[in-house]
Amino acid sequence: MATTTFLSNATISITQGATTTDLSDQANTCSVTLGQAALSSTAFGDTGERFVGGLQSVDVAITFYLSYGATEVEAILASCVGTGSTILTISPSGSTESASNPEYFITNCMLANFTPINSTVGELATVEASFTGGTWVRDIV
Repeated sequence: MATTTFLSNATISITQGATTTDLSDQANTCSVTLGQAALSSTAFGDTGERFVGGLQSVDVAITFYLSYGATEVEAILASCVGTGSTILTISPSGSTESASNPEYFITNCMLANFTPINSTVGELATVEASFTGGTWVRDIV
């Protein structure tokens, strides 16, 4: 049984060039998947495969409410498409890092594409942004 519970309230900032924008109030879902490529280190005489970690892998999926304007979601995501220099800073709850609120700093990730217009009658317009690649660092101080 869980000994603690957590109410999610992620903070999400996107840096493109010299501009950092906090888009926490424009998002409603966020998932970060981290990993490393498995490289075989199996040698002669081993009786099973052995692996070591290779390059880092990162996948970030964020659902944003669409908004339009110079510093709004659509313009920021449009500036990220196809560039491998986007920086994401994401934490589970609030901007103060700690052991119970680690911040993930993801550099050089890329947004391959997004849907700038996604309209349905009677619903809020949302867009799914999937960032991939780059490197990640976990920060707790």
